[in-house]
Amino acid sequence: MSDPHPISTLVTLVARLRDPEGGCPWDQAQTHQSLIPYLLEEAHELADALRQGDDIALADELGDLLLQVVLHAQLAQERQAFDLASVAATISAKLVRRHPHVFGGEQRSWEEIKRQEQATRGEDLSLADELRRKLRGQGALAGAMAISKKAAAAGFEWNNIDGVWAKVHEELDELKQALAAAETTGDRSHAQTELGDLLFTLVNVARWCQLDPEEGLAGTNQRFLERFGRVEAALAGDLSGRPLEELEALWQQAKAEIRAEQGS
Repeated sequence: MSDPHPISTLVTLVARLRDPEGGCPWDQAQTHQSLIPYLLEEAHELADALRQGDDIALADELGDLLLQVVLHAQLAQERQAFDLASVAATISAKLVRRHPHVFGGEQRSWEEIKRQEQATRGEDLSLADELRRKLRGQGALAGAMAISKKAAAAGFEWNNIDGVWAKVHEELDELKQALAAAETTGDRSHAQTELGDLLFTLVNVARWCQLDPEEGLAGTNQRFLERFGRVEAALAGDLSGRPLEELEALWQQAKAEIRAEQGS
C-alpha cells in the first residue's frame, strides 16, 4: 500500500535522522554550508537525467534533490528561522504574484514585478548588483551567459561578431603569454585570470550565435566519456605507456563506431 502522505513522511524521516537522541551521526553533523556540495551535485545529476530522457533516473534524482530541500528546511526549523511549510507558502505566493495574467491582477512584465518586489524590500539595485545576485544561484558558465545577455541588453555590446572574434584571439594570446611567464615565475594566478577572460569571451561568442555553452559542454563531456570508454575497453583498461598514435587510432575508431550506430 502506497504512503498517502509521502511528503509528510519524508519530513518526519529527516527530522528523525537529525534527532540528537538516536539519529544518524552524519545527518546530525550537517550544516547549511556543509550540504552545499551535495546540493550542487544532486542538481547536476538531475540535469543529466533530464538530458538523457530517463524517467526512472529523473524520478530518483528529483527525490535526491527534494531531500536536500527538506534537509535545509529542517536545519532552519531547528534554529527557529522557517520550516518547509513556510518555504512552500513563500514560493506559492511568488508564483501568484508573478503570474497576474494567469491568476488575475495588474498586467505587468516579469521584470517590472521583480523590481516592485525589490522596492518593497527596500532594495535599489544597480544592474551590476542585480547581476551579482543572479550569479549566486548559477554555475560559472551559466552565470557568464546571464551577465553577457544583461550587459548586452544594457548597451555594452560589440558592433558585430567580428569584434567578438577579435577579442577571442586577443584573450587567447594573453593566456599564452601568461602561461609562458608562469613557466619562469611559477606563479599561475595571472594565467588563471586570463583563462577566465578567454572563457568569458567564448561565452559571448555562444550568445551571438544563439548557442547554449552549458549544454554544449555537457554534450562534449558525454561524448568524450562514451568514446573514452570504448578506447579503454579495447585496451582492457590498460592505457598506461601506450603510444599516442595507437590511442588516437582507437579514438577515431570509437568515433566512427558511434556515428555508424547513430546512423549519422
